[in-house]
Amino acid sequence: MLLRDFLLRIHLCKGIGIIGKSKIYTWVNQVDWRDDQLPTSGFLAAVAQLNVKNTANFKTSYQQLMRNEDRVDQLVDGEQWLSIADAEYPLQLRESFAPPLVLFYRGDLSLLSQPLLGIVGARDCTSYSVEILKNLIPGRVSNTMAIVSGLAKGVDTLAHQCVIANHGKTIAVIGTGLDVCYPYTNQELQATIAADHLLISEYPNHTKGYRNHFPERNRIIAGLVQSVLVTEAKKHSGSLITANLALQNNRNVLAVPGSIMMPLSVGTNELIAAGAKPVLRELDILEDYFQTRI
Repeated sequence: MLLRDFLLRIHLCKGIGIIGKSKIYTWVNQVDWRDDQLPTSGFLAAVAQLNVKNTANFKTSYQQLMRNEDRVDQLVDGEQWLSIADAEYPLQLRESFAPPLVLFYRGDLSLLSQPLLGIVGARDCTSYSVEILKNLIPGRVSNTMAIVSGLAKGVDTLAHQCVIANHGKTIAVIGTGLDVCYPYTNQELQATIAADHLLISEYPNHTKGYRNHFPERNRIIAGLVQSVLVTEAKKHSGSLITANLALQNNRNVLAVPGSIMMPLSVGTNELIAAGAKPVLRELDILEDYFQTRI
């Protein structure tokens, strides 16, 4: 069995999370992979350090997926996919925290090789984020880099829409299967991104948006990009989780300052106080990417 096919089966297994999968991938990199000698489920459960309950679930799932190709095809559901062992897998993501073993995708995979800027912010954002994005994205930003966000309500949606309106390219990383739209109001936007841009997820089709999926989705955004821009964020918000993951991955964190009287500026102002770069104009974004060109 090819390594990428083995990794797909591990990725699809029940009873194992992103940390356990990462431990198995670390083990794979330390051994000489043999196509004709697959490790046992018990050995892999020990490598992943699974507890008793998860070990039982993992063993059953692993054995089923190894023996039943139809079950694998059913879970993949005809979607295109990329494994961490493939040359096309983004190097920055591969070297980030707990990278996904598999990415399912629809659209233009070549966008992953472009300069990438993540944009995140509050779901209940104000018109301030609208004005920020209208001023920062059009022009050189949308012409020279792809914008990555999470297709969530609020800033994510605005970022994708603004890029598309200005004839740029965008990548949406979602916390559901590619065939599920959350929020449902973004159904048309998700279809447009899948057709003309790039839609990616680590979850197979028919997977709903469980609460833990969104922090997991955020780590992919933080791993893919060179910089993350936060427009508005409350204290302890999901956007700050993405920013902190970006810092852990040695990415640039950019933040738009706001009024000290506004709750949605608390997070961004605190990021700046902690060392994030304040963004006042498009040049503040561009110089982190193209210092030799400006």
